[in-house]
Amino acid sequence: MKLNTIGLPIAETDKIVLELNVLLSNFQVYYQSLRGMHWNIRGKRFFDLHVKFEELYNDSQLKIDLIAERVLTLGGTPLHTFEDYIKHNQLEVGKNISNDEKAIQLIVSSLGALLTIERHILSQASEIDDEGTNSMMSDFIVEQEKTIWMMKAWLS
Repeated sequence: MKLNTIGLPIAETDKIVLELNVLLSNFQVYYQSLRGMHWNIRGKRFFDLHVKFEELYNDSQLKIDLIAERVLTLGGTPLHTFEDYIKHNQLEVGKNISNDEKAIQLIVSSLGALLTIERHILSQASEIDDEGTNSMMSDFIVEQEKTIWMMKAWLS
């Protein structure tokens, strides 16, 4: 079995890189949906949600950078075109969303889809003892599960 420079099996690591690029693409779509909701939100909850959406898109931007850097660490090349992002996207695209409940519902469904991708990556990375990827996915999962809980509480 051939190992890369950080001691992980090359063939299995290449598969994780592919999945991380799928995650990266989906985070880019999620980020852009959050930006749109931040700009377009209307109504009595505008001030609270405008700030919340900015917090979420700033957090997403940090995660996007972490994912891309992990891809590079594993020896891959991060996807970086809109064409690639759309090709690999699994999320509903938030277009012209100004209603507060529709915005929150989109966030919940998007985070749920991201969690599915992250758990798949976590499982693959665990099989080859890729602790760097495991740690990142675990951190994302814990944070996103809490955000879903909070958003669902808001919707109730």
